[in-house]
Amino acid sequence: MNNYNIFIIDNLPPEDVAMLQALYSRDPRSVTTHLQKVKQAGPGKFMEKFYVGYGHKSIGDCGTTTLFIEGVSMLAAKAIQDWPLYNGQESSTRYLDFSKMSIFDPIGTEESKNIHNALMDIYNKSVEQAIEDLKNKYPIKDNENPKVYEKAINARAFDICRGFLPAGMTTMVAWHTNLRQAADHIKTMRHHPLKEVRDISIKILTSLQQQYPNSFGHKIYDVEEQYIKNTQEKIAYQKPFNINTDFEYDNYLRENYLLEYKEILQNRPQYSELPHQIRNAGDIIFRFLLDFGSYRDLQRQRSMVSIMPLLTTKFGFNSWYLQNFNNDYKNIITKELKQIEQMIYNLDVSDVVK
Repeated sequence: MNNYNIFIIDNLPPEDVAMLQALYSRDPRSVTTHLQKVKQAGPGKFMEKFYVGYGHKSIGDCGTTTLFIEGVSMLAAKAIQDWPLYNGQESSTRYLDFSKMSIFDPIGTEESKNIHNALMDIYNKSVEQAIEDLKNKYPIKDNENPKVYEKAINARAFDICRGFLPAGMTTMVAWHTNLRQAADHIKTMRHHPLKEVRDISIKILTSLQQQYPNSFGHKIYDVEEQYIKNTQEKIAYQKPFNINTDFEYDNYLRENYLLEYKEILQNRPQYSELPHQIRNAGDIIFRFLLDFGSYRDLQRQRSMVSIMPLLTTKFGFNSWYLQNFNNDYKNIITKELKQIEQMIYNLDVSDVVK
């Protein structure tokens, strides 16, 4: 029988936990002994010396923190979530009425305000119309709970009408991350094409420096900053591509690997995830058109690379949102959306801001 112990320690600050784990690499004694050392010495100098000073990044992976970022635009939320190891949540446009939320306006002109007002006018009256149409289409049944029915109808109406929300609509984002990932992601965010994202990154970094001064004192190198700035200008957004059909893909799978995994693939039962090691069989690149609301859902999946496309009106408005309304109302808002599209086009600002 193996003589081993298991301890669960969840009641310490992130820097304490990071130091506690790092001590295993320097001292093979039990964590119970190391706990005393952390309490006596404190993690401050340790993190400053070994994590920040010596650049032992793996130590930063050992301490986690959670940021709650409120009142940022949906576009800024996507930038925060645009990280392979992002963990967190965001306010759901499917289940919440966003009519009372504020809108972030990067321009602040009368023209931009009119665009936001026009979109919110469509959103508000469309929610009312959608609820009415859904109740006519799916009347409550005798055995249904009225409260549950109202919730379901409202959720469906919000799901349909979220397509009318401006990208500047503000939202709430939670980001649970380790100290290293926070520092690394902030480093790229502060050179993002959107000024809002750059400003948010500075506020996040300042807050983390106040909370964990010994873990966020990394030296800034001008040459690296310039390199990140140049790369972010080129890769922050997906480059436009031509698509000849509704759906295209390129297959970069290695057949010899697939043959090796044939039995594992064929015998996978429903609901079971494939082992992560199978990813070394290769990649598939998919290309297809997608509305912003659906992209927001897709982007949170961490098992793929999904570069943010530049949000434009180039491909029109997704028909799914419109087909949920009766024809008369659909014709009305289609005309209004065309007018708003022209208003956006007339703005004398960059495509990123538009």
